[in-house]
Amino acid sequence: MIRPIALVGPTATGKSDLALDLAAALDRRGAGAEVVNADAMQLYRGMDVGTAKLPPAQRRGVPHHLLDVLDVTDTATVAAYQRDARAAVDAVRERGRIPLVVGGSGLYVQAVLDDLRFPGTDPALRARLDAELATVGPAAMHARLADRDPDAARGILASNGRRIVRALEVVELTGLPFAASLPRPGAPRHDALLVGLDRETAVLDERIEVRVDGMLAAGLVDEVRALAARGLRDGPTASRAVGYREVLEHLDGTIDLDEARRRTIVATRRLVRRQRSWFRRDERITWLDAGVADAEAVLALHRATGSHP
Repeated sequence: MIRPIALVGPTATGKSDLALDLAAALDRRGAGAEVVNADAMQLYRGMDVGTAKLPPAQRRGVPHHLLDVLDVTDTATVAAYQRDARAAVDAVRERGRIPLVVGGSGLYVQAVLDDLRFPGTDPALRARLDAELATVGPAAMHARLADRDPDAARGILASNGRRIVRALEVVELTGLPFAASLPRPGAPRHDALLVGLDRETAVLDERIEVRVDGMLAAGLVDEVRALAARGLRDGPTASRAVGYREVLEHLDGTIDLDEARRRTIVATRRLVRRQRSWFRRDERITWLDAGVADAEAVLALHRATGSHP
């Protein structure tokens, strides 16, 4: 049985580079590996600089799946990702290679590895709620949610129209509180090895600042400008991505570039806290210091816990 390996943890810890090193080490052992992306924003075509997506020339010949599969105007859904990522993992295993599930989007990782089921959707109901959101605004919709499901409203920002609409949709469809309808993990689908990468907070904070400066130097503003011409502002998911949202505000003249930089750094650090909180709940994850972890350390864990690539 070919056992997948998941490399997870906060952004800017070095997961992508370690995945390439791991794939090379597995190739040397005759096992071979392919990467399955589990970063929600790397699903989008053209969102390259701001998501730290590895360019094809830097992937060292390692096949990557679930990159560049959505337009920025598309809505990313975990259910659709689950379907496509599970198919990719199964196909990699059928080729006799080891799937490397790599990314920091916790629910996406769980959707691939666990028997996770999601509440359905109703296109007509969603369209009606979206139209109401556009008419009355998120604050009014949040007030409606607070009346129907106070617990859900407390957990969703009054400005987050997309999540408010989803919560109202689930409540209307199921008749249950939103929390009761959220996906819950069942039995794992794969006996995967889960490896978490993290760094000390001060070190990671510094890496984030350097990373944001590098993105700006590499043309993030031009990338966002080009994506805005392709409808980024209308993308319910892509437009909210860290860095893209802030640069859009700069392009709209709301803030200057220095403020966009500052807000991107702050938002990235906030994202890191959310990612840590999510992944630390999963007791299956073995945590490594990203500053010293290497492919051999991951392979040692793979061997020690039942697989011998």
